[in-house]
Amino acid sequence: MSAAPPTPLWHLYVPKLVTILRRGYDARDLRHDAVAGLTVAVVALPLAMALAIASGTTPDKGLHTAIVAGFLISLLGGSRVQIGGPTAAFIPVVFNVIDKFGYGGLILCTLLAGIMLIGAGVLRIGTLMKYMPQPVITGFTSGIAASIFSSQVKDLLGLTMDKVPADFFARWSAYVAHLPSASGVTVLLSLASLATIVLLRRFQPKLPGFLIAVIAGGVAVVAWHLPVDTIGSRFGGIPAALPRFDFPHIPFERTTELFPSSFTIAFLAGVESLLSAVVADGMIGGRHRSNCELVAQGAANVASALFGGLPATGAIARTATNIRSGARSPVAGMLHALFLLLFMLLLAPVMAYVPLATLAAVLVVVAWNMAEIESFKHLMSGPVGDRVVLLLTFGLTVVFDLTVAIEVGLVLASFLFMHRMSEVVAMQSDVALLEEDRDDAVGLREPDQRAQLPAGVEVFQISGPLFFAVANRLDDVLNQFPSPPQVFILRMRLVPLIDASGVTALRQMLGRCREQGTRVILSGLRDQPRRILAQMGIEPDGERLRFAANFAEAVALAAPVSP
Repeated sequence: MSAAPPTPLWHLYVPKLVTILRRGYDARDLRHDAVAGLTVAVVALPLAMALAIASGTTPDKGLHTAIVAGFLISLLGGSRVQIGGPTAAFIPVVFNVIDKFGYGGLILCTLLAGIMLIGAGVLRIGTLMKYMPQPVITGFTSGIAASIFSSQVKDLLGLTMDKVPADFFARWSAYVAHLPSASGVTVLLSLASLATIVLLRRFQPKLPGFLIAVIAGGVAVVAWHLPVDTIGSRFGGIPAALPRFDFPHIPFERTTELFPSSFTIAFLAGVESLLSAVVADGMIGGRHRSNCELVAQGAANVASALFGGLPATGAIARTATNIRSGARSPVAGMLHALFLLLFMLLLAPVMAYVPLATLAAVLVVVAWNMAEIESFKHLMSGPVGDRVVLLLTFGLTVVFDLTVAIEVGLVLASFLFMHRMSEVVAMQSDVALLEEDRDDAVGLREPDQRAQLPAGVEVFQISGPLFFAVANRLDDVLNQFPSPPQVFILRMRLVPLIDASGVTALRQMLGRCREQGTRVILSGLRDQPRRILAQMGIEPDGERLRFAANFAEAVALAAPVSP
């Protein structure tokens, strides 16, 4: 019998929309997608405007980005329920580019970033972008959150100042100098908007808190003639027109100067979109096509630039909202973009009354959610080297530049890994990743070993260090089982060390097992992994998680689940 022909390479780039339509798509699916698309559009409307203003441009640019890029990301992407558009991660780098090179410079950056993303997808670099150390991700994410809050102080307090400096220290120096010009009315409106969002999230989480706060702020401005800045007073309103294809003056002669910022935009778009796709996979039990997603992100960014928009990527919060609202296919994301277009065409005159203080409050909440405080605290309990990477990446993101922060964070994490590997290379030379256990379990050889395991028990073994470059493989292990096992034995005798990313991945795997009702037994833990797990709060509870000295003991602990 001849072997099955290999899967053609082009299958890696088939959009999920095509796959879904081939399987069958009916009116019921369309109804679910329409409801989800409308829900996400309601959430995205105030966010798109707020993100554009915080980036140093006009609110219509954010809407155009969400419409054009959001539609293409869903149309061409490799994730079934991904929602794309402008995100908070881009604010610091976009603000700096516009400040130094003007809006034409940003268009060039976005074009170059789009081309880089397409190239990364074609070269199948999507899997490599997953190998990002957790301290670096949390460091620059928390740093971006601090930068976003810093950028909103002017509108939160109603300060009278012409321009907000891009430099962190100059910005706060300017705030302090202009503090006497603060507006009491603006401060009260900011606090009221924040309270509205927080209370709705606390007591009515299903309601669109951002949109309700924006509507309430606009009504207050009109009803009481509040003397505060609005979209209309600062930007002249929002044009009720379709996004227009345009090719503005682009400073191609400054490509070399803009290349680092372009790389940062491409890097952020790639990492955030793939992280969002992974989160979506976990929520729906699916599997995205990473390289197809990168090509879609690249095409969307090129199109966004040609329509005068901002950089775009997958938005984790909006993707989660899409899933919770019942989305079944990429059609939901496409409809979300069309609903936004409809809102812009019909509601543009009304949007002129939206107060900037309310949009600033929206971004403060976004920054708070983005800060990952719990993750930050968790990583601070990890090894010293990971803590240094975390704090350095965070500090460089806030004080200097996101590009520098990522470069330094990755280089430091790489040196740290090499140092750790040098300490264990004598102990373990075979660094195969995750594989099915093939050791002698109870004195028997393969293939008899698995037949002798108690019913409902699955076994896997990790060989080599469990560090940031292999941590994501843990999630793939659980996906291989047709149904959740009653007991999952994870053999770790050949794991000489574990870092903070490995602990994070293990914690996530334990959480999934807990949700599925699967008991976990870790066998053969060495001193370093056992110490780091205890240091970061993972210890046996005697029920859902147990430690065994060796595999024989682990099988004995699992035996009670057998019939």
